Amino acid sequence: MATPAPDVLFLRVLETLDENQARWCVAQEAIARGRGGVSSLRRLTGFSRNTITKGMAELHSRRALPTERIRRPGAGRPPLEATDPELERALQHILEETTAGDPMSSLRWTSKSATRIAEELSRQGHPVSHATVDRRLRTLGYSLQANLKTKEGTAPPERDAQFRYINAQVRRFQARGDPVLSVDAKKKERVGEFKNPGRTWRPKGTPEEVNIYDYPDLGEGPAIPYGVYDVQRNHGFVNVGMDHETAEFAVESLRRWWRLVGRRHYGGAKGWLICADGGGSNGSHRRGWKWHLQRLVNEVSKPVTVCHYPPGTSKWNKIEHRLFSQISLTWRGQPLVSYEAVVNLIGNTRTRTGLTVKAMLDRSQYDVGEKVTDEEMKQINLREHEVNPNWNYTISPR
Repeated sequence: MATPAPDVLFLRVLETLDENQARWCVAQEAIARGRGGVSSLRRLTGFSRNTITKGMAELHSRRALPTERIRRPGAGRPPLEATDPELERALQHILEETTAGDPMSSLRWTSKSATRIAEELSRQGHPVSHATVDRRLRTLGYSLQANLKTKEGTAPPERDAQFRYINAQVRRFQARGDPVLSVDAKKKERVGEFKNPGRTWRPKGTPEEVNIYDYPDLGEGPAIPYGVYDVQRNHGFVNVGMDHETAEFAVESLRRWWRLVGRRHYGGAKGWLICADGGGSNGSHRRGWKWHLQRLVNEVSKPVTVCHYPPGTSKWNKIEHRLFSQISLTWRGQPLVSYEAVVNLIGNTRTRTGLTVKAMLDRSQYDVGEKVTDEEMKQINLREHEVNPNWNYTISPR
């Protein structure tokens, strides 16, 4: 005969206890389960959070457990749903309005919190607390949920063909030992004593103190991390700019990668493959990107093939989830108080799969609004590929 699940046995025992004993039993089980115990016991038993925490406080108290008279079955204040049968209908009406997007709903353009819904119900003649609203929402199958990023917009018809072409190019370059580089600029960060999302372990009661306000003039300036991720070696290089994210800055980041890292490992390579987003400083339509890339190609005397990801697919770029996400995990909860801190935190990024990162500070200034003339564009030794020529091209030394 199969043994009942532990939760089933616990509920069977709970049914035999009086009100006080049941409260203490549930509280003891919540304490034993540790973090999240109160929530799990609330869902399992239907006890309110206040009841469970009250029982926990009684168990932790040094005083003797209370032995006051137990209420007879059915005693106590009846739920509002029993005394106000129209309450649930009014609640359902509010939820339908806001969920369907009724522009006339009083809560359509506000935060639909339990408190705001309780206020609206009270205004309509149904006095109720936010705790009751919270309980009823969960009973009706609602839960607190964040936005989910799933909409990418209209996909270009060449999208699948471009991904297949990129994969074929990656395999070709890797087969002959040439570098495959995933490049992009990370989100611009403010340097100074500003709050950085996330938490980090510190002695209890001693949080890192930062500025209350996020005014730019309270910091040192912006930090613009431009990353170059070597797919084969699982190595990242990040050039931290202090000025503007321009095409010249993007190419300078590649130049620094080559001088500090690349030529030591790929000195005999026949060429590079760069996988980049379709927009930004390294966008497929940026003249400055191609102009400065030609100058870099002339310096290294190697052709560079560039494959751009289709619009709306930047999250497929390997640098996003293999490098930038790990950097964000490394410095979460750490105020980026100085440029030195930014560089050191990036440079200390490590993973179990062997990711290593090198970072350096770029103090150069880059002019915005740079214009590349038609005559200068003719000087670029660029060969467009047959497949999606706007997204795939090779720049060779002149």
